[in-house]
Amino acid sequence: MTSNTADKSTPQTHSRARRLIEKWLAPTGVALNGTQPWDLQIHHSGFYSRVVRQGSLGLGESYMDGWWSCARIDQFIERVLLANLGERAHTRREKLLYHLQTSLTNLQSRTRAFIVGEQHYDFGNDLFEAMLDETMCYSCGYWKGADTLHEAQVAKLDLAARKLQLRPGMRVLDIGCGWGSFAEHAARHYGVHVTGITISREQAELARTRCEGLDVDILLEDYRDLEGSFDRIVSIGMFEHVGQKNYQTYFDTVERLLAPDGLFVLHTIGSNNSEIGADPFINRYIFPNGVLPSVAQIAMPTENAMVMEDWQNFGADYDRTLMAWLKNIESAWPSLPYDERTQRMFRYYLASCAGAFRARDLQLWQVVFSRRRSGRYDAPR
Repeated sequence: MTSNTADKSTPQTHSRARRLIEKWLAPTGVALNGTQPWDLQIHHSGFYSRVVRQGSLGLGESYMDGWWSCARIDQFIERVLLANLGERAHTRREKLLYHLQTSLTNLQSRTRAFIVGEQHYDFGNDLFEAMLDETMCYSCGYWKGADTLHEAQVAKLDLAARKLQLRPGMRVLDIGCGWGSFAEHAARHYGVHVTGITISREQAELARTRCEGLDVDILLEDYRDLEGSFDRIVSIGMFEHVGQKNYQTYFDTVERLLAPDGLFVLHTIGSNNSEIGADPFINRYIFPNGVLPSVAQIAMPTENAMVMEDWQNFGADYDRTLMAWLKNIESAWPSLPYDERTQRMFRYYLASCAGAFRARDLQLWQVVFSRRRSGRYDAPR
């Protein structure tokens, strides 16, 4: 594969950069041009300087360019993170620019909210249909008692529905409904009316088709513009796009829309700390302007407003989900109309995220909130 990135570094620079990377990797058990599946095979001498200079972005982009390969990227990333090398992903310049950007700009404002939909979720329904299972769930499956990806995704949808204590005739709001997976499940199996909102035109179109004949409305709308009252609210895999400047607005909106005796289920990837940051590769190529919340960042905006009834972590299940998606997309790729660089982008994204969840660098939470309802709440598992 021919790289689209010029490399002007000298052999001496490459040599120094290689020694530095070997020093970083020493605690991980990862070797350069080694024989283990997690070892990196280097195909371009510019790899070393590029990674030292650009961190995670250089690592991911150089993989897209074919400068290196690895039989098990997930195992490579897992070892790197378990050795506490995650900070190497961020160069000083990148951290400074990101800090300035997030301090001065609301990256998830109304005018910018549709960027991730246009760049990622509108990539092509054919690609996501090949990658996901029949439910079209693009979030972590619940593998307790499940043997297949489809079983895990149905179990996840039903877990959220049972936590919401759905009953026929209820009005349910699905914030970030994706391709309509929860809306279809809840309307079909629980007899509720679902209003689903998304910022992706491709998602909205397919969701309407999938929910045709059911009591479901799919809207292309920002959550901040919603009006009305709902007995139950659910948000699965959307909160990662809200951003720290909008957390209070988000929870205020949920409280405003939720009936006095209502329940709200929040399903989100979570961070182990409250530092505002983003992986440079994921931010540029996969989920622009995405921010992962911490426990504190979820809890603080809900104080004196809602009661946290239950908090479940099944982040380890995301590893298995991502690896299933990777297997699906690799099998289907010959029939998809995308180039090799795009394939390598998705392979790196899915495998590296699987490694991050396996290393417990990332979490997956389902949190149940109420509006000070009376009585006991028992969360199903």
